[in-house]
Amino acid sequence: MTVTSPTGSPRLPARAVLLPGTGSDADFVVRAFGSALSAAGIELVAVDPYPADVVAGYLAALDEAAETPGELLVGGISLGAAVAARWALHHQQRLTGMLIALPAWIGSPEGAPASSSARHSAERLRQLGLAAVLEEVRRSSPAWLSAELSRAWQRQWPDLPQSLDDAAAQPGPTEQELANLRVPTGVVGAVDDAVHPLTVAQQWAGASPAAALATVHLDELGANPGVLGAACVRSWRKASKCLSAG
Repeated sequence: MTVTSPTGSPRLPARAVLLPGTGSDADFVVRAFGSALSAAGIELVAVDPYPADVVAGYLAALDEAAETPGELLVGGISLGAAVAARWALHHQQRLTGMLIALPAWIGSPEGAPASSSARHSAERLRQLGLAAVLEEVRRSSPAWLSAELSRAWQRQWPDLPQSLDDAAAQPGPTEQELANLRVPTGVVGAVDDAVHPLTVAQQWAGASPAAALATVHLDELGANPGVLGAACVRSWRKASKCLSAG
């Protein structure tokens, strides 16, 4: 678990507990969210995945955070966003808000590009091994994404294929469940991400009664992961103001 120190602001959430996406890790979460949260006076707790049972590990980290006094934000990227949102349904009284980045699907993962991609990667890893699949990724992906996956996947090997399969099967919140989430929620979608379609982020934001949507481009994210966190914090602040005004 990686923690950045707060700058201190009593009217802001004390902590933001954020979960990585499928195959990613706390290192990327820190680079994506650390600067924006630090500037807002919010402590970041970035949770590293436990590849042998990634969802259980995420839920345990959220449960632990809920037991600690103080205001709390939760959320994450892709898979992490889905796990955090479903957990939040039963812990809204503990939350000041949610930060939801690049949500991958709503409800069932069946047919979602991110789920299909995770299953395909798991199959290829079992067939070819890590080095060969990373070479495929290097040839077919932007350099920044290839570098991220190479670093994170090597850390999670040899449990990575199981972790990818588990992620691919994890249901997201349904639209009805999102409608019941009444905490300020910042949602960020990428306008040009085929794996995490913008339409899904739009659905998430539209279904929630207390959400605001911001967008980024993948080339911006590749050049500076911090644009993701900045957009998420910005949309969360907007949602908070709208909820207070309403």
